[in-house]
Amino acid sequence: MELAVQFARKVLELGDVTLHVVATSSSVKVMAHELGAEWTSARAFCAQLLKDGGEAEHLHPWSDHEMTAPIASGSHPMTGVVILPCSAGMVGSLANGISRGLGQRVADVALKQRWPLVVGVRETPMSPILLDNLRRLAYAGAHIVPPLPAFYLRPNPEVAYQTYLDHYCLRLFDLLGIEPAGDGLRWNG
Repeated sequence: MELAVQFARKVLELGDVTLHVVATSSSVKVMAHELGAEWTSARAFCAQLLKDGGEAEHLHPWSDHEMTAPIASGSHPMTGVVILPCSAGMVGSLANGISRGLGQRVADVALKQRWPLVVGVRETPMSPILLDNLRRLAYAGAHIVPPLPAFYLRPNPEVAYQTYLDHYCLRLFDLLGIEPAGDGLRWNG
């Protein structure tokens, strides 16, 4: 979940980008476990981000049952959709066209509208079923982007974790067509 937090912080640093946050029932449990009790809903997630200095008008929290949210429709244009982290269950639903909640619906809309859909699946090892579902999503146009560290960066061990988080966020921005400030984490081979 720290990847989701870091990505959201980086989006808010851009200033004029609107971030919609959808929390599924499973993600709420993972947030509470990995981040603490103060991160137990989309609203709580956004409240924590606002403590870091984000602006409320650029941040919209949604629970998974809010199927009438504007983002559930292709008539609400978006730059793209990022599912981070993405479980094998979410991948399976998306690969089979199942939209049981807002999170799945928004991803389904991204696929049908041909907007970038970035799937940050972090399950390992990957079963043949998960690999097949990821293949189906890739053929449908999704970007499959497991959070793997860029070892070529060779950061100082004291800042390696943060460097890897920042680099992963940079790669997600690239896939969304968003130009972040600075490019110090690019390959310079």
